[in-house]
Amino acid sequence: MFATLDPVLLRSFVAVVESGSFTRAGERVHLSQSTVSQQVRRLEEQLGCSLLDRRGRHVRVSEQGQHLLGYARRLLSLMNEAVAQVQAGDHSGELRIGVAEDFAAERLTPTLAAFAKAHPNIRLEVSSDLSSRLWQQFSAGAFELVLIKQRQGQAAAQACWPEPLDWCDSAQAPSWQRDPLPLVMFPQGGLYRDEMIHALESAGRRWRISYLSASLVSLGAAVADGLGVSLLPRRLAHPGHLRLLPDQGFIAPASIELALHYQSPAPARVEDLAQRLIALCSR
Repeated sequence: MFATLDPVLLRSFVAVVESGSFTRAGERVHLSQSTVSQQVRRLEEQLGCSLLDRRGRHVRVSEQGQHLLGYARRLLSLMNEAVAQVQAGDHSGELRIGVAEDFAAERLTPTLAAFAKAHPNIRLEVSSDLSSRLWQQFSAGAFELVLIKQRQGQAAAQACWPEPLDWCDSAQAPSWQRDPLPLVMFPQGGLYRDEMIHALESAGRRWRISYLSASLVSLGAAVADGLGVSLLPRRLAHPGHLRLLPDQGFIAPASIELALHYQSPAPARVEDLAQRLIALCSR
């Protein structure tokens, strides 16, 4: 049958070995000299061997005690680490966030890197997708925080910012006068896709899909290269884009916003990341 090593007894044993005295060991572990002596005796009884040589003025560790000493230190260190990790709570673990595809690129990564540096024990799991899918997953509990696009006021958010949109065409090979109008757009479920179709059909304009992609970067490049017209965020204007104006028959909707969602009150780690994202988006 294996002996169970009591961490209290191990702590007293290590204190005696490191201080060379039961009295000094008692001061270190905040116990009386006699209590420390009794605890070491109990440990020796459990293991069935002598751990200390008590002869002479100074207490010395025996050969068996020397073997135990390394294990004792490792066990005590591991228990201290376990307690620290549990008590850390919000300072360790995993944080799952969902980010609209066009925000998951270079603009967001410096903020995430700064957060990771401030919280080295937290593993960030970042997913990018269409906003509609991210919202569904957030509602199902898959994410602790999402930064998505939505129609203005669609769902109450912790913070939100207007997302101006522009109709864009190629500056080198414009196609806005073609009939039917070639469109560069997201797959079904993409927010801008619905806005584009609604605006064109309200104006009685014929259209066809010429390029389909779930990547906003890809859509922007397709427009610049002359594959068709698209509705894109103004902040992502490409040097090769031509902005289409209302007097050309292209009126951009003003009802889209960037929204930050998380449950409140939130754990400290979520609140910290949220404040960093608010600062980023407010710029």
